[in-house]
Amino acid sequence: MHTSALVLFSGGQDSATCLALALERYPRVETLAFDYGQRHRVELQARIEVLAQLRARFPAWAPRLGADHVLDASVLGQVSDTALTRDTAIRMEAGGLPNTFVPGRNLLFLTLAAALAYRRGLEVLVTGVCETDFSGYPDCRDDTVKALQVALSLGMDRRLVIDTPLMWLDKAATWALAERLGGAELVDVIVEHTHTCYLGDRSHRHDWGWGCGSCPACELRARGWRRWKDGGP
Repeated sequence: MHTSALVLFSGGQDSATCLALALERYPRVETLAFDYGQRHRVELQARIEVLAQLRARFPAWAPRLGADHVLDASVLGQVSDTALTRDTAIRMEAGGLPNTFVPGRNLLFLTLAAALAYRRGLEVLVTGVCETDFSGYPDCRDDTVKALQVALSLGMDRRLVIDTPLMWLDKAATWALAERLGGAELVDVIVEHTHTCYLGDRSHRHDWGWGCGSCPACELRARGWRRWKDGGP
């Protein structure tokens, strides 16, 4: 049985829910974020507040929550021209993907996470990627993650598990999962302190949290909130 995990924790709704689930499952949990020059880099501040809230409001989880890490992945901004790394309008591209797609982002994130987990003696990587409610990013798909798990385990010469607890959940089910894990208290932490908006907007407060309300990330979060509140999953 696995006893330790490294959670890829951006500070958003999905990764916060994954972190709560990991804290329920594993005695030792560490967190990891990436600074890649993202336009919504306010998430890097938001995640620190989420961690503080979890420690203060969930005493059963607090002893399990270990070191937090932030790695420099700014090379992504050098090799991509996207709406997440440039001040440009969000739109669909000719190939069918939104221009918020950062090529190779999750592949690089998981590879760096695997290297850190190797050094820290952590057994499981937990990531909030999902192909149910998502923007079509190919590096969020289950097949991609499974293939990467095999490659990383071979390359590290150590069995590595990549856990994707949200892979087959839509956003309504993700809200419901948060409530099951931590009740109204956890839902409140996610609403008030996580950040999802691609534009980095922390000036507009909605019932589902902070954000511009119109970017794809806000729309997914808001739609899931409404479905959950209307009796979704």
